[in-house]
Amino acid sequence: MRSGNPVLREKAFRDLPATGERMTINGTIAHTGILLLLALIIGGWTWHHFALVAQQSGPAAGMAAISLYLGGGLIAGLVLALLTCFVSRWASITAPLYALAEGCVLGGISAIFNLKYPGIVLQAVMLTAAVLAVMLFLYRSGVIKVTNKFRLGVVAATAAIALLYLVDMGLRAFTSVQISFIHESGALGIGFSLLVVGLAALNLVLDFNMIEHAVRQGAPKYMEWYGAFALMVTLVWLYMEMLRLLSKARR
Repeated sequence: MRSGNPVLREKAFRDLPATGERMTINGTIAHTGILLLLALIIGGWTWHHFALVAQQSGPAAGMAAISLYLGGGLIAGLVLALLTCFVSRWASITAPLYALAEGCVLGGISAIFNLKYPGIVLQAVMLTAAVLAVMLFLYRSGVIKVTNKFRLGVVAATAAIALLYLVDMGLRAFTSVQISFIHESGALGIGFSLLVVGLAALNLVLDFNMIEHAVRQGAPKYMEWYGAFALMVTLVWLYMEMLRLLSKARR
């Protein structure tokens, strides 16, 4: 059992205690909803803070006002994600904190995108929710079946995209070179973003499958928070790629 999601690994479900309450699908869904709600609340607050300062002093001042939330959210989110991965029994505490940290980041990024492309955030949120619902339906109805070949293909493609992004970040940090089709708004750039959005959507299927497998294996109750955290990671990636795709289309 493997997933392209870096935090939803088979190893996370090994050697778990066999006593106490068991993990359920409904519990995982409920906890995912809680995490998304927390991210939405803190993201809305960050956006409101940006809009208030930008209205009074201009967009540059607005960006400066939320820079601490963006930077702090990124660092805190990374630390909390690693902590959750290594100590899964703490997920009931670290996963909500991770959602709050990601909310700061997503709220700030969304506010900046919406300033440049009005209405783009609502479109990205609706499309992300629609993709989640469609992929869940396709998986539960058996239209998409998770075979070994399917899993291997999605995992390999996800690793390739991650490596490509890392190379691009390294090039942009230390040289003036960048991988153009990642950022350009032409047909190639939009096609690449469509490919990545599709890959993120397929990773949701692998996440569903891993969570279902954990439930069948009788994982302990606290793993519901871990499964919700893992889904949150994929949904954040999907949402960011939606923003990237829509911004390219607007340009």
